[in-house]
Amino acid sequence: MVTADMAATLAFYRRLGLDIPAEADGEQHVEVAGPGGVRLGWDTVEVIRTMYPDYRMPTGEGRVSLAFRCADAADVDRVYRELTEAGHHGEKAPWDAFWGQRYAVVLDPEGNGIDLFAPLG
Repeated sequence: MVTADMAATLAFYRRLGLDIPAEADGEQHVEVAGPGGVRLGWDTVEVIRTMYPDYRMPTGEGRVSLAFRCADAADVDRVYRELTEAGHHGEKAPWDAFWGQRYAVVLDPEGNGIDLFAPLG
């Protein structure tokens, strides 16, 4: 993922439980390993422009979407509340989705949709 503000972006993902060291805030490229070998990575706009000099941050929906499973329905509400109280945009407040999950969507600092979910019942 490309970020214009590495520190703000990493702070957001720390709130979602990712173990990202504080010293990474000043880096231009950051990677973290998640469960099952999944890796997430962030690069600053400046790094991307070394490869693509005319790069511009994309806008609008569909840039990237990540989903974080919460412990239960109440945890979806808690995480959503914590993120929005910290100043992040709540795109869709928690609701009970017809497919059997408590669901919510928050935007990260770059406008990417981050889904929060947990099975109902």
